[in-house]
Amino acid sequence: MTGVTGTTRWTGRTGQTRPGGTARGGGSGSGGGRAGAAEAEATPAAPASEPGAASATGAASASATQPGRAQSATQPGRAHPARMYDYYLGGRDHSEADVRAAEAVATALPTVRTAARANRDFMVRATRWLAEERGVRQFLDIGSGIPTEPNLHQVAQGVSPEAKVVYSDNDPLVLRHARAMLGGDTEGNTAYVHADLTDPESILDAPGLSDTIDLGRPVALSLCAVMHFVGDEQHPYDIVRTLLGALPARSHLVLTHTTADFLDAAQAKRAGEVLETYEKGGSPLRPRTHREVARFFEGLEMAGPGLVLPHRWHPGPDTPARLTGADVPSYAGVARKP
Repeated sequence: MTGVTGTTRWTGRTGQTRPGGTARGGGSGSGGGRAGAAEAEATPAAPASEPGAASATGAASASATQPGRAQSATQPGRAHPARMYDYYLGGRDHSEADVRAAEAVATALPTVRTAARANRDFMVRATRWLAEERGVRQFLDIGSGIPTEPNLHQVAQGVSPEAKVVYSDNDPLVLRHARAMLGGDTEGNTAYVHADLTDPESILDAPGLSDTIDLGRPVALSLCAVMHFVGDEQHPYDIVRTLLGALPARSHLVLTHTTADFLDAAQAKRAGEVLETYEKGGSPLRPRTHREVARFFEGLEMAGPGLVLPHRWHPGPDTPARLTGADVPSYAGVARKP
């Protein structure tokens, strides 16, 4: 769920094309488009203009506009979102700083472990659905974080052994774990790219990607729980458009994103403490509204049921049904590039 370095500035390189893709670069665009509608359960309880949501979003915006802060996330002794996420999921690959930060978040937001699990379960269901229902055989997972079973490649290759998967993250610890995880992959079906999301060209031009994935064939781009670490000044919509612009028709975008839409005033106040914790760790968090998250899917064909709470997207028999937006304050969606 990481892959962002605050000091890296994306400027884009327009006019470049790739096999099956469109022109590189792209403008910032506007809201609306063919993003689809959320189902009733995912309708925000409080618009971002209301005090509860506005305070959390505003605090995030202020912290996210400080260039360079996210760079410290990879420094020794500082908490890192990938390792905090691993802690939320019950993993073991984290430091004392990660535990302290994660526990501070859990104190302010007791449902954070539930939210992390819902996000992870969505990734598993979306990957399996794309492999089974849409026949996708190539996956690019950016901000992959610490390997946690089941990994995306295990899900995809469980459906189709020939599926190709490339992971990308910028955390050195993730790199070490990825190398260990992929050490036995003799078929060349899975690779890891050490690169920065805010410099999408570094991902697209990486040899590890081109050696594994054919950009002339459909690819599922997975951006789960990562874009909320990209501040507005880092042009998040342009980053996603650049990545999608390199992919051919029938490729897919899989995305989850934190929101403050469902928080009341008291919850928003506690959320401010969460934002402060991530900012101190060097990874400012920027929650976005339903409309703002929908912009990432602009121009794409939204798969049903639309942009919804993660656990509402094609729930399985074991998916908790009674969770609310306050329990899982995020949106999730899958869309196809026409």
